[in-house]
Amino acid sequence: MNRERIVFSLGILRHFINGSFGLQRDTHSVSGFELAESLVDSAAYNTYLETIGNKADTFNLRAREAITEMATYSYLDYIRRLSEKFGWKAKEVMLAFDYTDEDFYGDVQGFDIHGWTGDKGVTGKFKFLTCSIVSDDIERIPIISVPIALGHYKSYTITHCLELVRQYIGPIKLILFDRGFYDKDLMYELQQNRFNYLIFVPKQKDKQELLYPLDKGSRVTIIWDYELNKDKTNYHFDSYLTFMKQIYDHKSDAAYDWVFATNVEEVALGNLIQDYKKRWNIETGFRVQDEARIRCKSTDMKIRYFLFIFEQVLQTQWVCFYKEEVSFKEFLIEMHKTCKDLVANPNKKYGRSIQA
Repeated sequence: MNRERIVFSLGILRHFINGSFGLQRDTHSVSGFELAESLVDSAAYNTYLETIGNKADTFNLRAREAITEMATYSYLDYIRRLSEKFGWKAKEVMLAFDYTDEDFYGDVQGFDIHGWTGDKGVTGKFKFLTCSIVSDDIERIPIISVPIALGHYKSYTITHCLELVRQYIGPIKLILFDRGFYDKDLMYELQQNRFNYLIFVPKQKDKQELLYPLDKGSRVTIIWDYELNKDKTNYHFDSYLTFMKQIYDHKSDAAYDWVFATNVEEVALGNLIQDYKKRWNIETGFRVQDEARIRCKSTDMKIRYFLFIFEQVLQTQWVCFYKEEVSFKEFLIEMHKTCKDLVANPNKKYGRSIQA
């Protein structure tokens, strides 16, 4: 691996940390330069900050003092740089949304921890919503993630994320959602804001009945009328529903019933399953990110959210610049080694790379 490029990537991490916490190296005794070492070490070895170094208290203090959205915009600043480098604004894109969570084992309290069953000691979950690029001709990376509290307003959160990222990408061809996002309010708001969507519809009695008369392997598309009561007003809107009965899937060697909702006729009549399966790439991204998981016991969402986004910066750097060269874990360990070398030899000079 090119050491100069690794050094540049570490510089990106330090810039992200400073932006997230409002730090400057010339005015703060501990800035992103110092905090990066402990964070990278913890990510490389999936351990606690307290275990790896002596900066845990300083990190926790800075995270609590910062505004949560500072980490969001600091990450978006990196996405802006990537967009300029790879010309994303000139390309039509496909996006996917999904929730992910992190286990919590303590006393569930506040609005940031979602209660859980207690299975395997897990009493709660910290939840995050991520929007990722899943287009075939663009590297598949998360472009924004936000923390999710109890009772969050789903349609507002999603449309807000889309408004934040649309300035860095080209026209949005289609947004993919799994069955947990089948929501009349969300569909209505997406249509009002002229966003094209494709949603996997969960099993519902009124819709499943339409599948029964169909022959195996057949499909039918209809226009479905929805009624939404919102802000003491009734709204009506239409969406296409495509019913597909017992469609064979080669990967799982099984046949499934599928029902999709979309506001685009061409999508409703096209290869829906092929389009929808692109959404699975976001789940693969979560599994990759887990290799950089920084362990944490804090109940503070500010701390949890920053660590989650920090892991995504690492994942994004690897996908965009190192994926064809080394595995993600190898990349993390090389970042750890280089960071330690820079701290031990602060005057050591490397030529500047513009590749990362």
